[in-house]
Amino acid sequence: MKVRVQGHFGEWLQGCYGPAGDIALVTVRCPALGVTVERLGGGALSLDDPGGVLTEARARAILEKLGLPEGRFRLSAEMPPGGGAGASTAALVALARAAGDTGDGLARACLGVEGASDPLMLKAPDRVLWAPRRAEVIAPVAPPPPAVIVGGFWGAPSRTQAQDIDFPDIADLVADWARARSLADVAAIASASAVRTTAHRGPEGDPTPDLARALGAFGHLRAHTGSARGLIFAPGHVPEGVEAALAEAGVTGVLTFATGGGCV
Repeated sequence: MKVRVQGHFGEWLQGCYGPAGDIALVTVRCPALGVTVERLGGGALSLDDPGGVLTEARARAILEKLGLPEGRFRLSAEMPPGGGAGASTAALVALARAAGDTGDGLARACLGVEGASDPLMLKAPDRVLWAPRRAEVIAPVAPPPPAVIVGGFWGAPSRTQAQDIDFPDIADLVADWARARSLADVAAIASASAVRTTAHRGPEGDPTPDLARALGAFGHLRAHTGSARGLIFAPGHVPEGVEAALAEAGVTGVLTFATGGGCV
């Protein structure tokens, strides 16, 4: 059995929210990047993962938590670890499904293994305000409008640490998201969240805001932990030379993908 689970590409917004200061986010769905796990046979656990996304200890832990059989598995990831594209959660979800999971306990199991989880086990991960440190939906939200993201990875990789809650407050941005109607609205919120996090957490020298202005993007987004960076365009309105400009600015793994608006 072979299973592919889509990743994400940073977040439209992320930060502290609510009276308890929980981390909250709206993820950027990314059909172009994913993790594939193939079950090769039974027996004791064996994991072929040349990219080093998932340790055997975590693989065993997710299977144990869900009561699934061990076996021989091959894992292939289309995104780098620490890129902020959901490699670790997608790997756990794909492994569980390849092992036969069909239940509703996957989010809690991923949380138990990782300590923080992206909403990649959901059918529509970008239609919820998500609490990654609790693996729970805070509230449903309207899907973002159709958009095209041109982006890649800039700077050093940074894996999420479950105990890290040092993010700026985004209560105002969550309220703005509820009122957003157009891609311009959503892009403005994403840009504000990205700028706020970069000012609070770094890194310095991020070229993404300047690239967005120079290339006529609606705005920009980032992985709030990780190196994913993207420019936001309307479908059919990506100017020529954007991917080349990102590569020239030091962005690696440059890609273009559609998201939002019922993207599957």
